[in-house]
Amino acid sequence: MTKLNAFVAALGLIAPTSALLRFGCARLTVQRLDPLVNPGMIPSTHLHQIIGGNSFNATMDPKTHDLASLSTCTSCQFTEDFSNYWTAVLYFRARNGTFKRVPQRAQAGMEGTQGGMVVYYMSDALFDTAQKSTVTAFKPGFRMLVGDVEYHNREQARNFRQLTFTCMQNEGTRAPEYLHFPTEPCPAGIMANHRFPTCWDGVNLDSPNHRDHVAYPESGTFESGGPCPTTHPVRLPQLLLETVWDTKQFNNKADWPEDGSQPFVWSSGDSTGYSTHADYLFGWQSDSLQKHLDGHTYVSAPTLNTQSISQQNKCTVPDVVNEDFDSWLTELPGSPVMF
Repeated sequence: MTKLNAFVAALGLIAPTSALLRFGCARLTVQRLDPLVNPGMIPSTHLHQIIGGNSFNATMDPKTHDLASLSTCTSCQFTEDFSNYWTAVLYFRARNGTFKRVPQRAQAGMEGTQGGMVVYYMSDALFDTAQKSTVTAFKPGFRMLVGDVEYHNREQARNFRQLTFTCMQNEGTRAPEYLHFPTEPCPAGIMANHRFPTCWDGVNLDSPNHRDHVAYPESGTFESGGPCPTTHPVRLPQLLLETVWDTKQFNNKADWPEDGSQPFVWSSGDSTGYSTHADYLFGWQSDSLQKHLDGHTYVSAPTLNTQSISQQNKCTVPDVVNEDFDSWLTELPGSPVMF
C-alpha cells in the first residue's frame, strides 16, 4: 500500500465505492488461553489478548460451540459480530532483564475503548474504486491462523504476506511497514498488522494446522486484485487486525538493552517480531456479514447494528488463569524460551 492510500485509509476518507468495513473492538480478556492451537489447555503456552464474543473459553469444540448462539454480548462495535480474534501480547524488556506488559491504545475516533483492536473486512481492492468484486463471507464454524509462533528470521516470515509492524510517528502513520520489530523508539506507538489469507478451498472450515484450507492469491495481494489459486478458488474478504501498542512510556533508550537492541518481545518469547501471529474464529450472526459485503459500502453499515464504546467495554469474560501478568516480572508468563 502506498503512503497516500495508507494515510487516506487510516483517516476513513476512501471513496464510498470501495467496500470496506472498519470497526473497533474492546478487550474481552487477556489470558493464557488458546482454544485453536491449545484447545482445553489451562493455561496455554503464552499470553493472548482477545476480543469479540463472550462465549470464548479454553475449549470451544467446533462441533458443538456456535459463537453466535452461545455468546450474550460482544466487545466489538457491531452487535452481530460474536467472532473471536486474538494475538500474542507485547512486553517491554528492561535493561535489568525484567518485563512489563505494553498497554494497547485506541485509535482516533475510538477513544475510551479499553485495549482491543481495529478490525477490517474488505471486499474490494482499495486501489480500484470502480471494482465491484464478489467475496464469500466465512461460514459458521470457520477458523484460521496466520503466522507461526516458531518463526525467528526474515526468510521464514516471507511465508506469510503482509504480517507487519508500523513505527507510528503520529496517528496517521501507516508506512513504512516492517517484518520485524522497529529498531528505534516510535513516538505514537507500534502498530501490529495481521492480514489473513483471502482464498479458501471451499470445503474445509478448518485444517489440522489451521492454515492449509486457506491460501494467499496466486500472485500479488488481495488489494492488487491477485487471482486465487485453483486449489483455493473461493475468494474471501480481506480480514485485517490492527493493534496499536502504546510504547511511549518505554521510549527512553537509557532503559533499553546496553547493546542498543530493540527492547520489545512477544509473550511467546520472540524478540525479533518474526513470530507474529493471529487467530480467528468466525461468529457473525446468520448471514449478516454476507449482506453487508454484498452492499459494497464503506464505513456506513446500514444492515448492521451498532453499540456504544461503553457497552463494548462491559463485555468481558472471567479470568480462569490466576497469574500476574501486569506487574514488573522477572520472566514472561509461562516462561517461554526466549529467542
